[in-house]
Amino acid sequence: MIEVKNLYKSFDGKAVLKGISAVFETGKTNMIIGRSGSGKTVFLKSILGLIKPDKGIISFDGRIWEQMSAEEKRQIRKEVGVVFQGNALFDSMTIEENIKFPMRMFTQLSPEEKKKRVNEVLEQVNLEGVNDKYPAEISGGMQKRVALARAIVLYPKYLFCDEPNSGLDPKTAIIIDNLIHDLTIRYNTTTVINTHDMNSIMEIGEKIILLKDGHKQWEGDKSEIFFTDNPDLNDFVFSSALFKKVKELVQKEGHFD
Repeated sequence: MIEVKNLYKSFDGKAVLKGISAVFETGKTNMIIGRSGSGKTVFLKSILGLIKPDKGIISFDGRIWEQMSAEEKRQIRKEVGVVFQGNALFDSMTIEENIKFPMRMFTQLSPEEKKKRVNEVLEQVNLEGVNDKYPAEISGGMQKRVALARAIVLYPKYLFCDEPNSGLDPKTAIIIDNLIHDLTIRYNTTTVINTHDMNSIMEIGEKIILLKDGHKQWEGDKSEIFFTDNPDLNDFVFSSALFKKVKELVQKEGHFD
């Protein structure tokens, strides 16, 4: 579980995060949603330790980040897997070398053990046999799966995904969503996803928080979305005719499955 309390962050006197508190649950796909400029990227980077907040507390299963020693923070980083929006694969490395990278940084595994683990995670993301290819030689969807494989190679307790479906076609996006959800269950991770993809939200959103102008405006799960009166959430979710129609049907039936 990751707990955030009263997080504030400003840049050049402009407040971006304004006292956000949230709990991200273990074994669930937790989502941060909101329009561009809502603060969700700064929020995610603050949790990851890439940005230092001005005020607030971030804890990982009760371990408070600001109170940790350098070695304790290193241990947390070892427990974190990240899928970046642009995948962040090394173009000059093969797929196998990309996935081995975290193991080289954080473990003393033998070459044979590293190779075995690479093959295990490639199998889990349905990419067996691509070890010797380079990122430029595979599709965008396959690159995303490689990024997922690298993110889980150290059996993470915490998995962060920044716009994991960005640039993907709808069919491939569904595959990525299902992989993230399946891996969350397999590893019992605390998974945090930063997204504006409504299909993803409705497919795997087990815990959702909506940010607007640096504030948390709503939280709930995907079934509650259709029955909320929150104007900011309704404006974000039901701006398309399709989702307005879905909401009408769900409210008529009285439940969402």
